[in-house]
Amino acid sequence: MPDTHTSFARHLKEALHLWLLSLRDMLASAGPVLVLAVGLLTAAYWWLDPQPPRTVTLATGPVGSAYDAFGQRYAQALARDGIQVKLLATEGPASNLHALREGRADVAFVRGGSDDPAQDASAGIMSLGALFYEPLWLFYRPDALQRSAPDTRLTSLTQLRGLRVNIDPAGNSSPSLMQRLLEANGLSPADLRTSALAPEAAAQALQAGQLDAMVLVTAPESPVVQRLLLQPGIALADLPQADALSRRFPFLQTVTLPRGMVDIARDLPPDDIGLLAATTALITHEDTHPALRQLFAQAAQQIHGGAGWFNGARDFPNTRTSELPVSPEGDRAINGTPPFWQRYLPFWASNLLERMWLVIGGLIVLLLPLSRVVPPLYTYRVRQRVFRWYARLRAVEARMDTGEADTTTLLNELDELDRVASQITVPLAHADELYALRSNIEKTRRRLLARQGATPTTDAQR
Repeated sequence: MPDTHTSFARHLKEALHLWLLSLRDMLASAGPVLVLAVGLLTAAYWWLDPQPPRTVTLATGPVGSAYDAFGQRYAQALARDGIQVKLLATEGPASNLHALREGRADVAFVRGGSDDPAQDASAGIMSLGALFYEPLWLFYRPDALQRSAPDTRLTSLTQLRGLRVNIDPAGNSSPSLMQRLLEANGLSPADLRTSALAPEAAAQALQAGQLDAMVLVTAPESPVVQRLLLQPGIALADLPQADALSRRFPFLQTVTLPRGMVDIARDLPPDDIGLLAATTALITHEDTHPALRQLFAQAAQQIHGGAGWFNGARDFPNTRTSELPVSPEGDRAINGTPPFWQRYLPFWASNLLERMWLVIGGLIVLLLPLSRVVPPLYTYRVRQRVFRWYARLRAVEARMDTGEADTTTLLNELDELDRVASQITVPLAHADELYALRSNIEKTRRRLLARQGATPTTDAQR
């Protein structure tokens, strides 16, 4: 039984030794190809930089605004992929655009009409898609109109003449938009008693009777809008000239607040109300990592894809109303079909494959013909373990033919050579070459003994 265990252990050791030698030969043979492949992949990875930074800055708007609320939802969406979104609070869309231009933000919410499309496009600023409508909300106190006219409904901007009207602070794009609308109606800001309170403070002043009207450009999700729509004594202006104004200012659209949209049970509003609206887009810079642009565009699909007060399901995000060129990532996320592997791979792996698939494909095409040299190299290395001893055998034969050494010395050298050959390990596919070496050693021994007039004997006989 001990002999059986010893024999098994010896065979196992020999098999393991043979396997390790074969693995070493294979790695050595494929080494140049592997080094080339790793070098090319490393260079491509460095050049393409497929993995994005783990932190990105999103310029939102005033704290508590609709922009701020949307920013928090984007932060939650990107956190699932390990990306930290820093929210940069600003005064509004105009400040967001400045932050993007100055490099203080990577992505920003920007309202239509705030940018200079030609200048910004040449500076590398692009859109990831239009997200939602931001109506121009003109809230007013009907009793303030009653003091100046018998009609208590505000149907034209000219009725604001002489009234106390609040317009958003300068960091928002509302002042410039309102100025254009007033000029179209033959008015100037000097014809109104204007103020520039923040939305929350302006809403409180309007409710307290300290203002007659306030202008607010924001999404319907804004808490200020929600409160004022339900506030008794506060009305929302219906502008019959909305269509004409939207034709004059292409970045504006006409939208309708349907009857009962605010509160169906209370039938608020009691009639359809026509409003002017700008389209807010997600703006970025060409220096922002493509993978981050892709993540923001995909998050926009989830956050803004549902039905809203002024749009149906899947109306947003879209690329139809973008004033700036649309980023390829935004266009693919909105109008294309995401690659199938995004459904099965984590973000980092999916992004790596998407950014480097062309390099990987080209590398495969390059390495296929190069890989053909691996089997001959492997065969050469294995056979070299056997063939290297033929030089020593040939030297013994040369000394035998020239008589430079005596028979005993040469026989000792042949015995040593035979002992070394018996310890050579090669795969079974090359065993015939090993046995050929040992056979040639034996033939040389026979020739040497024959020249001395002796009978050839094997090592066992001697």
